[in-house]
Amino acid sequence: MLKFIVQSFIFLIVLNSCKDLEKPQTVMEVEDVSYYTEPYRPQFHFSPQEMWMNDPNGLVYHKGIYHLFYQYYPEDIVWGPMHWGHATSEDLLHWKQKPIALFPDEHGYIFSGSAVVDKNNTSGFGSEVEPPLVAIYTYHNMEGEKAGKENYQTQGIAYSLDNGESWTKYADNPVIGNEGFKDFRDPKVFWNNIKNIWTMLLVAGDHLQIWNSSNLKKWEKVSEFGKDKGAHGGVWECPDLFQLQEAGSDEEKWVLLISINPGAPNGGSGTQYFIGDFDGTTFTTDQEGAKWIDLGRDNYAGVTYNNTPNNERIFIGWMSNWNYARDTPTEVWRSAMTIPRNLSLKKINGEFELYNYPVPQLDNIIEHAYEEPLLELKALQKTQIPLKYGNQSEIIFNLNGQNSKWYFSNTEGDSLMIQLDNREKIVWFDRSKSGKVDFKKEFVNGKQQMPIPNLPDGEFEVRILLDQSSLELFLNQGQYVMTNQVFPNTDYTELTLENLSDTEMKIDSLSESKVMRVWD
Repeated sequence: MLKFIVQSFIFLIVLNSCKDLEKPQTVMEVEDVSYYTEPYRPQFHFSPQEMWMNDPNGLVYHKGIYHLFYQYYPEDIVWGPMHWGHATSEDLLHWKQKPIALFPDEHGYIFSGSAVVDKNNTSGFGSEVEPPLVAIYTYHNMEGEKAGKENYQTQGIAYSLDNGESWTKYADNPVIGNEGFKDFRDPKVFWNNIKNIWTMLLVAGDHLQIWNSSNLKKWEKVSEFGKDKGAHGGVWECPDLFQLQEAGSDEEKWVLLISINPGAPNGGSGTQYFIGDFDGTTFTTDQEGAKWIDLGRDNYAGVTYNNTPNNERIFIGWMSNWNYARDTPTEVWRSAMTIPRNLSLKKINGEFELYNYPVPQLDNIIEHAYEEPLLELKALQKTQIPLKYGNQSEIIFNLNGQNSKWYFSNTEGDSLMIQLDNREKIVWFDRSKSGKVDFKKEFVNGKQQMPIPNLPDGEFEVRILLDQSSLELFLNQGQYVMTNQVFPNTDYTELTLENLSDTEMKIDSLSESKVMRVWD
């Protein structure tokens, strides 16, 4: 999470109003039929009722409930003194807005972090019969930053005995101090089955630190990783580490996620991953360069759920980019989350790749509509397909790999282009004429490109999710993914498919379906 320098008087206001901030707040009661229908408001992605949101935090499942905490500023639609917002869901799609969970206090703003179910009550905050939820987060002391200090970020904890409805901060916060790192934040904690201990990941500027604890209160640093690995075009943020079994095999590997800003391949914010091994203390990998979980410009700070049923690895990212996050053309709220995705590991041509694909629950809100069983386009031929559901739709087709372009367009002259060059093994994404684009030059800043070196030469699936102001593209069931915001002047009404090759192109089973609204 990028930390902006905020004027010192804001921090003083926060400090002087801590007691007021800690008072319970109720969620706004809304009966208006226009609820969640503002221009560009996502209809099946999570967005806050109002004001600013960034990184997902504290993703944890407990007692049938998926908790989504997030970086939140309740006073404006631009970044400000950070709180933890809160929403809950039983299916990862229909979200219930909850009161703010964590407020700034004398130690600082509440920055990113994680949450765990302390099943054995190692912390002593609850009992083994009623285990507590424990949140672990970064304190950001704005006064210390303004004074030019480098130790203004520390780590704190809080606990809940009612499944996240209310929270109590630990009296002896912070639990980890700062030995002089300017960027020292974003703790991700999980139960380490190898050592039977808690493990915390912390980023320290340009690398990762790994800490262990028996009780979530006292921590010991045990290793470091990354000074000579991966991309280093910006600050490392939002780490995550988990084990996955290769699909169709008994082999297991560990996956480390590291977000970085700036320094992503298409500009600004992005999330890289490493495949390696973890012995309970140290993470190692033979991977030298960076691999990216998503090559679009708008998937950042993503992390995965703790304590999920059947050990599913479910990922949610912030659907924005720090290059223009504060400038996008919305008025009531700002930014949304990606669709929740299942992560899986597959070996392609002897090399592991991390796939990410929408959770299967999404199918429950899709009304399958119509299908073109087979389209055959001769060399350099194109065809136009009217869209019935515009910017609230799922489009799926199978393609046999020829070079092609796919255009979304509307009556206002907006055009959004995706081009597949299967000979050069690259996908191009151009939103320069997609609608409102002039709010920040970095929003356009040239065509985006996604290398696809291992995309099958034969038939593969193309799946596109359009939701008012976003497009998520999944190739070959999540092998390659691009997530991007778009702000058309009106809904896209036509999809044009163009064959750029000198042979016939077959498009099999093209369907457009309506994705149902999830907000009551």
